[in-house]
Amino acid sequence: MAKPVVAIVGRPNVGKSTIFNRIVGERISIVEDIPGVTRDRIYSSAEWLAHDFNIIDTGGIDLGDEPFLEQIRQQAEIAIEEADVIIFLVNGREGVTAADEEVAKILYKSKKPVVLGVNKIDNPEMRSEIYDFYALGFGEPFPISGSHGLGIGDLLDEAAKHFPKTEEKDYDEDIIKFSLIGRPNVGKSSLTNALLGEDRVIVSEVAGTTRDAIDSNFKYNGQEYVIIDTAGMRKKGKVYESTEKYSVLRALRAIERSDVVLVVIDGEEGIIEQDKHIAGYAHEAGRAVIIVVNKWDAVEKDEKTMKAFEENIREHFQFLSYAPIVFLSAKTKKRIHTLMPMIDLASENHSRRVQTNVLNEVIMDAVARNPAPADKGKRLKVYYATQVSVKPPVFVVFVNEPELMHFSYQRFLENRIRDAFGFEGTPIKIFARERS
Repeated sequence: MAKPVVAIVGRPNVGKSTIFNRIVGERISIVEDIPGVTRDRIYSSAEWLAHDFNIIDTGGIDLGDEPFLEQIRQQAEIAIEEADVIIFLVNGREGVTAADEEVAKILYKSKKPVVLGVNKIDNPEMRSEIYDFYALGFGEPFPISGSHGLGIGDLLDEAAKHFPKTEEKDYDEDIIKFSLIGRPNVGKSSLTNALLGEDRVIVSEVAGTTRDAIDSNFKYNGQEYVIIDTAGMRKKGKVYESTEKYSVLRALRAIERSDVVLVVIDGEEGIIEQDKHIAGYAHEAGRAVIIVVNKWDAVEKDEKTMKAFEENIREHFQFLSYAPIVFLSAKTKKRIHTLMPMIDLASENHSRRVQTNVLNEVIMDAVARNPAPADKGKRLKVYYATQVSVKPPVFVVFVNEPELMHFSYQRFLENRIRDAFGFEGTPIKIFARERS
C-alpha cells in the first residue's frame, strides 16, 4: 500500500527546507550513504507516531528563470498534484504578505486538506503574532519553530488527521506486481503495450488505486502478474513536460506497490544523471530491480557494443550491482522474451528465505577464511546469523560489538551470501546486533 504524501508549500524564505529536514530527521544522511546516487533532496520518507508517509519539499524545486510569482504558483501546483495533505508554511515574523495570499488563492482551488504552519515562532511570547494568519482562511494556524524544533508534533498530528483512510487494492501473494519507471520518452508505454500484446491474455484492466495509473492484470506461462503503469500517471502542464525531475515523483507510489521494478533506459540516448536518481529510489525502497535497456534496435552496434554498454551501466549504477540487465526493443519486440523469466527470477529471489543452519555454514566459513581486521586493539567476533524477513531479504548477524562491523566487512559478508545463494535481482540488507 502506497504511503500518504505530504507537501510543504510556501513562498521563499519561510523555512520550508528547515521544516522538511526536521520532519525527515536522520533519513537524509542514510540517503547520502548510497554510493553513486546524487540528487536534489525534494522528496523523502518520514514517520510520525504510527504513521509512515512521504514528504515533498517544494523549496527544493528550481524552475529556472521563471518570474518570482510564477515560480511560487508552479511549485504550489506541483504540490497540489502530488500530495494528499498540504502544509502551507508562512513566516510569523513578517506577517501576511502578498505572496502568501497568492499561494492561498491557489490552495483554495485544490480542494486538498491544508494545514497552516506559522514558522519562526521561537518563543511563547511571539504566539500573539500568529492571529493575523487566520485571515488566510485555513482555520487554526499552528505556531512552529524550525530552528528549535518547536510545535512540529502538533503540526504533524493535524496533518495525519487528513491522511486517506481508504486502503488500496491488495493482490494475492502469488501475483507478481511490477512497475516500469524511467524518465519521459524512454519507452515505458511501448514496453507495457508489448508485454500486454497479442500472445498475452489480459485478465482485466481497472482504474489504478493511485492517481490515474492503470493496473493491468495478465497471465504468462501460467503465472499471474500486475503491471503498475506509471505511464498512465503522466501529468499535463509545462512544468511536468519540461522538467524531467518530476518523473521521480510520478514513479514513487508505483515503486512502493511493486515487488519488482524495471528501470527503463533509452539505449539510443544512453545513461543520464536522471536515470540514477530514479533507480536510487527503487533501491532505497528495497524492491527487486531489473535494468532494461530499451530501443536496442536503434543502436548501431557490433559484437562489442552490448558488453561496452553493460560496463557503462555497472560503472554508473554501482549501487545496483545485483540488478540483471536486459537489452530489448519494445517497438520490434526483439529480445522481449528474455524479460519475463528475469522478472520471475528477481521476484523469487526477493522473497527467498535461507535456512539458518545453511546460512551459518556460509557465514562461519567466510569469517574463518577472512577474519575481521582489528580496530584499536579490538576485533569483531561473529557468533551466528539468521534471516529475519523477506522482500527484501534481511539478515541479522550477532556479534560482540556492533560498532566494530565496518561497512567494508559488511559488504564482504553480503558478497559471500550472494556467492552462495545468488539473490540476483534483489537487494539484501545485513544488520549487526550484539548477542544477548
